[in-house]
Amino acid sequence: MFNELYPSDPDRVKPFVYEDAGTLSLHFDISAIQSRMRRDDPAALDLDYTRAMMGCLLFEPQPKSMLMIGLGGGSLPKYCRKHLPQADITVVEINPHVIAMRETFCVPPDDARFRVLCDDGAAFVATAPPRHDVILVDGFSYDGQPEALSTPAFYADCRAALAAGGVLVVNLHADGGNRVVFACDERAMRRCAAEFRPRLAALDEVHRRTLRGCAERLARALA
Repeated sequence: MFNELYPSDPDRVKPFVYEDAGTLSLHFDISAIQSRMRRDDPAALDLDYTRAMMGCLLFEPQPKSMLMIGLGGGSLPKYCRKHLPQADITVVEINPHVIAMRETFCVPPDDARFRVLCDDGAAFVATAPPRHDVILVDGFSYDGQPEALSTPAFYADCRAALAAGGVLVVNLHADGGNRVVFACDERAMRRCAAEFRPRLAALDEVHRRTLRGCAERLARALA
C-alpha cells in the first residue's frame, strides 16, 4: 500500500482535490496547496504568488510565445489564455495524473495556440528554440521542487530558450512559502525599474487588478 500511495518516482504521485463552497484546490498532501481555483471565476488567480508571477507583463506586456513548466490546476495557463489572446502558450507537465485532472480544473482543451504536453520540463527546455518571450517555472512534485528544475544547467537552458529581451519567472518554495524570482538581461531589468509606474499604468485593467496587491513589492524588488 505504501508503494501505491508513494511510488519511487515522486513525479508520478497521484494528486487529489479538496473542495469547499467557493474553491477547488489541488494537493499532493493536505499540508500544502499546489493550486486553487475559484468556482465563480476559474481563470482568476486566487493565490498571491501566481498574481506576482504575472509581473512578467511589466517586462513584456504583449508576449507572443509563452512556455510554462508545471500545470498543477492550470491557474497561470488559464489566466494567460483568456487575457493574452495574442500569446501562443505551451505548458509542460511531467505527471500524467495531474494532466488527467485538467477538466476538473477547467483547463481548456488544446487548440492552435494552447497546448499541454506530458513531458519532462527540464529535458523540454534543453531543446526548446530561442523564441519564448516569457518562461514561467512553477514545477513541484510530492517531494517539492525537483532537482532537475534547480540546477545551473536548467537555468542556462532557460536563458537559451528566451527570445531577445525575454523574461524568466520562477516560483521557489522557501521557508514554507513562495518566493518569486525574475530574471532577464541587465538592460531590460534596469529599464523596467526606471519605467515601473508608467508600465503598470499602461497594462489592461484586468492585469492592473491582478498586480494590485503585489505591485509595491515588485517595485521595491526592482529598485
